[in-house]
Amino acid sequence: MDTILIVPGLRGSGPRHWQSWFEERLPNCRRVMQGDWNKPDLRSWSSAVRREIARAPGRSWIVAHSFGCLAAVHSSGFVDARIAGALLVAPAEPSSFGIEPAMPRERLRFPALLVASENDKWISADQARAWAEIWGAEFVNAGVAGHINVASGHGPWPEGIGLLKRLQATSVAHAWPYAGQ
Repeated sequence: MDTILIVPGLRGSGPRHWQSWFEERLPNCRRVMQGDWNKPDLRSWSSAVRREIARAPGRSWIVAHSFGCLAAVHSSGFVDARIAGALLVAPAEPSSFGIEPAMPRERLRFPALLVASENDKWISADQARAWAEIWGAEFVNAGVAGHINVASGHGPWPEGIGLLKRLQATSVAHAWPYAGQ
């Protein structure tokens, strides 16, 4: 049985955040916990993601937000065979945290959708599109949606569940080029 891993960003995506809403509605969800939700440390956050992937039964579907996207992508090179796919929503710009050199510069070895907004204060749409291209992720323009969090009106987010289901269906329907390698 596959697992859905919720990978929050700063402050842990509180109870009104769409990631918490996902957890209430989707089966087999678990949240990746961080030692300090207010200190975005790529190495420790990435390590926590890897631990949860290793503990999860079956493969993991990553559902990440903001700095959680960076931790998930950074961790993926160590455990990519266990990752079924990733929904990367409103990633933060790595250079804002001084971690751009640590970020992978190659195609992810699993299917991914990168969802970004045209007016996100944490990353421009152009930068998000550039990271999607580097990682081989399909870019999804969410329009004028802010940081796709509670402050921008994204508590319940049925469109996000639709994107996850689309990603899952695409992965199953098509042989992913790196599957099983």
